Amino acid sequence: MSSIYLVAAEASGDALGADVIDALRTQAPGIKLAGVGGEKMAVRGVNSGIDMSGLAVLGLFDGLKAYGRVKSKVAEVADDIAKVDPDAVVLIDSWGFMWRVAKALKERGLKARRIKLIGPQVWATRPGRARVLAQWCDHLLCIHDFEQPFYEKWGLPTTVIGNPAVGRAAKGDGAAFRASVGVPKDAPVIGMLPGSRPSEIKRVAPVLAAAAEKLCSENEARQVLCVVAPSVADSVKAMAEKWVFPHVLVEDEARKADAFAAMDVALACSGTVTTELAEQGAALVVGYKLGWFTWAIARLFLMKSKFITLLNVAAGREVVPEFVQTRFFPASIAAGARRLLVDDARRRAQVEAQYETLKRMAGSGRPAAEIAAETVLRLARG
Repeated sequence: MSSIYLVAAEASGDALGADVIDALRTQAPGIKLAGVGGEKMAVRGVNSGIDMSGLAVLGLFDGLKAYGRVKSKVAEVADDIAKVDPDAVVLIDSWGFMWRVAKALKERGLKARRIKLIGPQVWATRPGRARVLAQWCDHLLCIHDFEQPFYEKWGLPTTVIGNPAVGRAAKGDGAAFRASVGVPKDAPVIGMLPGSRPSEIKRVAPVLAAAAEKLCSENEARQVLCVVAPSVADSVKAMAEKWVFPHVLVEDEARKADAFAAMDVALACSGTVTTELAEQGAALVVGYKLGWFTWAIARLFLMKSKFITLLNVAAGREVVPEFVQTRFFPASIAAGARRLLVDDARRRAQVEAQYETLKRMAGSGRPAAEIAAETVLRLARG
């Protein structure tokens, strides 16, 4: 029986790891699993106890400050993998951390196949990362077929699994959620998704909150639902104490789909959550901001894509209004959301365009975790 070790360093990776664990057990009952991740993987009995907090960093300065911590955790994870001695190691998302783990494993001469689950967005920025990944990994499980040439150029085999977020959650019950938190069924509901990284709570969350305040001041019937990531819950709750607009904080992961389905328009930090929101029928307005030095370097030398929101990248046009860096202000975010709140036809058209894009992002139609598990088992047995 094969032995698989999974590594996740952030909340999105933990969710995907949990899905893959379920698929592995379905396809290979009795399989030996070990790993390190977050709460979702731990619930499934896969977590070595290594503390992975503090690794969700973004930007040049944040990365430099975290380098010592990253280096220490890489060694700790590699030591644990060496003890388990698995047939394959699945390195989920978190590009900067995972390639270093792969490098450590290869340099130690471990037999385990090193499989990267979700590659860096080389089609958008820094295509040279494909070469680095090819040097240290044996296989890549990627989201889109247009990613493959970037990696195959360097001899790294790839398998397209489709977008993991598409089809992950069942359709939420928005009406029931509204009733449970005392929001009238006909009230305009504004969602707020402030991010899951400390840097996002610092740079993105205040702007989204200011936009929400502006929108609520214009119409007292409007309500805000703020879905809070566990990794930044304390910071968001501290911020919320100063909010003067009507709001409900949603911390229960089990209620997330219902909360998304209850939203008419969502103000979202760019990330995986945008796909989840689109699946539940919320019209999106997306924003993002990096540190200015990081932004200048990225914009001048690294960024290749016109868009940062995956829905827009997949569609090849701006299906979802996005406001990034120099356009990321409360007034612009509020204006983008207002157009959708006051124009039902416009909102319905955007939601339909989001659904059409999701269909393309789904790939073969099979769950991404199912294809990932199938490929991991084949490589582990080979």
